[in-house]
Amino acid sequence: MNTPPEDFAHSLLVLYPALRSLPADQLAALCQATALRTLPAGAQLFTEQENCLGFPLILAGTIKVVKSTAAGREMLLYRVEPGGSCIITSSCLLGHSPYSARGVAETPLSLLILPGSLFERLLAGNSLFRGFVFHLFAERIAELMQLVEEVAFHRLDQRLAKLLLARGTSIRTTHQALAEELGSVREIVSRLLKGFAEQGLVTLGREQISVIDRQGLKELADNRR
Repeated sequence: MNTPPEDFAHSLLVLYPALRSLPADQLAALCQATALRTLPAGAQLFTEQENCLGFPLILAGTIKVVKSTAAGREMLLYRVEPGGSCIITSSCLLGHSPYSARGVAETPLSLLILPGSLFERLLAGNSLFRGFVFHLFAERIAELMQLVEEVAFHRLDQRLAKLLLARGTSIRTTHQALAEELGSVREIVSRLLKGFAEQGLVTLGREQISVIDRQGLKELADNRR
């Protein structure tokens, strides 16, 4: 990419205003063109048991953070979008521990990496940055608690109905991708979707799901049928 570093700095400060208090020389060093990383969709940003070298600052694209089991199943924990924070990365940097999950570029990704040493200095001496990190920590913990509640107390068909409702009317995805997001397996999700289609809730196509009865799906998601 030929984007000059000052353009990176502008984008970075719009998305991460907590960095506006960085000294000019530190900001310039962070925004050097060589510091920009671009990854295609599907590329792995970090893996389990890998040491964490820095804090990702996303300029464009989305990271999905997933947890894998020994049996090969995966569950989506959360997504990180521009302006957001990866709490697993934060906890690894704070605890000097390896990653406990995997980060994958869900879409083409552009990001800068805040070095671990600078992350620690900002956290210790910059109240604005510290507030940003801990605020997002709180948000992510709330999201993960909701995920635990859904997995523990809601049936898979309810969770699938809720997921489809959140995606809109015309959904381009695969059964495998839905299974990974729900922490299930493709065969079970395919069977549930076939049942939804037989009930007249959705129609199924190749990598395409069309919701035709939102109220029916909502009643299923709310456990009223």
